[in-house]
Amino acid sequence: MSPLRILATALALGATAVAGCGLGPGKSAGDVDLTVSRDYGSRILLHKQDSIHESDTVFRVLDRSVDVTTRYGGGFVQSIDGLSGTQGAGRSEDWFFYVNGIESPIGATQYDLSGGDRIWWDYRDWTAAMRVPAVVGSWPEPFVNGFQGKRWPISANCPSAARACAAIFRRLHDAGVPRSVPGTQSIHLEVGTWERIRDDPDVGLLADTPDRSGVFARFIGARKPLLELLNQQGQPAGSIGKGGGLIAALRTGDGPPTWVVTGTDAKGVMAAADLLGPALLNHYAVATQPGAGAIGVPVQ
Repeated sequence: MSPLRILATALALGATAVAGCGLGPGKSAGDVDLTVSRDYGSRILLHKQDSIHESDTVFRVLDRSVDVTTRYGGGFVQSIDGLSGTQGAGRSEDWFFYVNGIESPIGATQYDLSGGDRIWWDYRDWTAAMRVPAVVGSWPEPFVNGFQGKRWPISANCPSAARACAAIFRRLHDAGVPRSVPGTQSIHLEVGTWERIRDDPDVGLLADTPDRSGVFARFIGARKPLLELLNQQGQPAGSIGKGGGLIAALRTGDGPPTWVVTGTDAKGVMAAADLLGPALLNHYAVATQPGAGAIGVPVQ
């Protein structure tokens, strides 16, 4: 082992030890949900509930559940149960984490948790999309508990999709989403056919590549659009015409995400709306086609 590697290992071990220390657990703060997976949620490695205290962070919850090593002075997770970030042959794989479906802008040792939070660690190939700022797979978050302890109200735009919009709000209500939350920023719902909502600046990203949108699916064409599904490498893996639907989360800034429930036609929009619920869990985005149910995106 080289001196540099020895030093890096010592730093990592020291950072892990420091992360486990503190002034005491503090008061009980409720339970959180922890999921560890790989390959965009296609393989679940761990799923558990954990009781937390006021001093708990994302890293502490992970560290007491699995074997973790860190790098860069403890700021980044290098491996979980021996599965380590790698680069080679033109591909890059690493660990990423989300809280309530939003990629964290701060490190795991800095993120203070609240009861009800959903933590998701995923080991994935990030060559085609280094950043995926928001995902749908932590349903019903972020609608219930928001992000970093801040809840958001909901706003919606549903052009010619009143039935689908009503179905969505019924499912949100059934999931325990609060009726009224104060705030100037809101989670925005865009519900409608691709033709009707594609002019929205955020929604328009769904015509682009995953490195721009963070979604491994895109719409091709305007009058008779196709929903093209992509694999982990960002390559086409098939397309859907009539009845194609998509649920995806987009986040272009630091505020709340935009959730898009859309389709190639009205039938596809309704089919997507009907998937809002447990079918979203552990998926970055979800597509559907007649008779197929939920299709995790990217396609494996």
